[in-house]
Amino acid sequence: MWSAGVDEAGRGPVIGPLVVGAVAIPTADLPMLKEYGVRDSKDLTHKKRVAMADWFHEQARQRGWLHQVIVCPPPRIDAAVIHNGLNLLEVELFAEALNPMRKEVEQGVQILNDACDVNAQRFTDRIAARLTGWPWNQSSMTSEHKADTNHAIVGMASILAKVRRDEIIEALKVEIGAPIGSGYPSDPNTKAALPFLLSGDTPHEALRWSWKTVKREWNLLHDVDPPSRPAPNQHQRTLFDA
Repeated sequence: MWSAGVDEAGRGPVIGPLVVGAVAIPTADLPMLKEYGVRDSKDLTHKKRVAMADWFHEQARQRGWLHQVIVCPPPRIDAAVIHNGLNLLEVELFAEALNPMRKEVEQGVQILNDACDVNAQRFTDRIAARLTGWPWNQSSMTSEHKADTNHAIVGMASILAKVRRDEIIEALKVEIGAPIGSGYPSDPNTKAALPFLLSGDTPHEALRWSWKTVKREWNLLHDVDPPSRPAPNQHQRTLFDA
């Protein structure tokens, strides 16, 4: 029997991608996560998150643990906000992270998601509807609020997602050549970077154009509403590609 956890990082920022992490390990190995001190990524320093991600990848090589990280770039986020909303986007991303694991967990898997919907059961049902061949053999799935805090397997997924997003933000800082902070609207460095990121003919590609913060700042700088973002091109590679 396997145990799996799924969580996201970067739902709220105005800059950068939304990242979903999924991990699956034999249920007998679950105590190893607690023994190593795995918990919600928000409760850990950047250095500790990176160390835990490295430890997990080493265990994955040695013990056959599974993991997937899905990077969702700003154009896809904006399209989702306009058409279906963030909750359904996260449903799609959670399913995309889980589906590749299907053949590896044929003995059965207990999946636990960090619920991104106020209705946790609805979140579970929507993901299940997008899983290939669900229900899988001897498998079950539940979603809980604060699962990343209460369950180490989900905390590990949150760590992988957060570490990947941090890597992308660091690369973006280098590309831009200026501090951009964490990407959250409340971050002073992010606030200071917005005028530069909005100084071109269109908002910078790393921004989420559909966010109220971007729309407000663009209007203040240009005295017009921001342009509509072109539909995402699935074949175009960007900085956010994993």
